[in-house]
Amino acid sequence: AQVIERAVKLREAVEAACMFFQSALQKPEGRRALEYLHGRGLGDDIISRYRLGYAPPGNVLKNELKRRGFAEDVLMEVRLINEGKDGRDSFDFFRDRVMFPIFDAKGRPVAFGGRVMGEGEPKYLNSPETPLFHKGGLLYGLSLARQSIVDQNQVVVVEGYMDVIAL
Repeated sequence: AQVIERAVKLREAVEAACMFFQSALQKPEGRRALEYLHGRGLGDDIISRYRLGYAPPGNVLKNELKRRGFAEDVLMEVRLINEGKDGRDSFDFFRDRVMFPIFDAKGRPVAFGGRVMGEGEPKYLNSPETPLFHKGGLLYGLSLARQSIVDQNQVVVVEGYMDVIAL
């Protein structure tokens, strides 16, 4: 029962983060990210369908989720925040990036990919392995493509988040 309760808490934290990123994309601070996505040819319907978002700079996500009652160890376990080094406070894992939620087979967000909009390294920052996310066990966009795969009896696998969305 404790394992199940913990898994539920982890899922709730990732879902709350996904909603937070989606909301941030629509706010003034997310305008550059929204313009970036529009500039890549994505319409608002696709942005909404893939639940794309924006991670603001600083520790806005950590502060908001803690305010909502999420424990820091939960946020750390799903790698929404990183441990501070040398006595420093923990901090948001994703900062000032366009956010691509990664969904499990049931369509629930379990991890994220974050892309810088200008120059910067790494270009993509992906969630590390967590209890909810095993990199080798998921294909990005599969839950959204499932019906098309059945209807067309065909699967096309491509490498990047934007490639999947473009198809």
